[in-house]
Amino acid sequence: MTTSPPLLALDIGGTSLRAALIRNGQITERREARTPKPSTPDAVIAAALALAAPLSAHAAALGVACAGAVAGGRVTATAVHTFPGWTDVALAERLGAGLGLPCAALNDARAAAWGEWAAGAGRDTQEFMFITVSTGVGAGLVLGGRLHLAGNGLDAELGFVSVPAAWQLGQDVPPLGQLGPLEFESSGTALGGQAVQLGFADARALCDAAEGGDLKAEAVYTRSAALMAWKIADIAALLGMTRVALGGSVGLRGGYLARVQASLALFPARYQPEVVHAELGADAGLIGAALWAGRGEGKGI
Repeated sequence: MTTSPPLLALDIGGTSLRAALIRNGQITERREARTPKPSTPDAVIAAALALAAPLSAHAAALGVACAGAVAGGRVTATAVHTFPGWTDVALAERLGAGLGLPCAALNDARAAAWGEWAAGAGRDTQEFMFITVSTGVGAGLVLGGRLHLAGNGLDAELGFVSVPAAWQLGQDVPPLGQLGPLEFESSGTALGGQAVQLGFADARALCDAAEGGDLKAEAVYTRSAALMAWKIADIAALLGMTRVALGGSVGLRGGYLARVQASLALFPARYQPEVVHAELGADAGLIGAALWAGRGEGKGI
């Protein structure tokens, strides 16, 4: 059996930078560093190059997963407080030139979706969706076996579809009339805010309490899962998704998956894709970015 050359991956997040060498879909070596603050383009790119350089000597290509709107290898931040100055930054060009490698860049959720489809929970599907439920809500779509990429870099922004809002005026993000973005209702951040209002320390404590039978916590937890199930049903109706994988700190909880599945069961059968846990965990973005950069060698390299 022919062994594929190693691929280098970078995952650029607001808290940490991660680099890995990946061969045949498996991470063989990895490094990690804190994201510099303030996270300006020059500071982050310099730190990413320093982190990845020791792994680059034998790599065939570089794949980058980065938060924000990513199109044509260029990045514009959607969270400007986290990534100040990131407007149309030529990320792929600068990192590729710095490491002497061909480089491809994806939004982090899209990279994770590609990784899960090629080497994780999306195997053997043609219409697949990955959803991360963590600090925010992000998603990526594979349609007809192809990663869906809109020209503006803002496709599959599931966290910003509208749902009935519980947030009140005067909080950080006001509702849009009687509606609010899903991310402000169902993310780990949203659950954390509601947890504090109910007297729990944080989102994890609320979820633990709900899974232990606390009725107040259960109401909040179930509402989050039900809103997520509603939006999954909508996407299934629009695009015919057959499988959805949940990732992220909230999405990977067994109790959350069970509640999403229970709520989805209330919809007509044709709007009920299979919902499972993601398999690659926090490495989905790294693996997906690498596989995307090396995709000329075929699915599952």
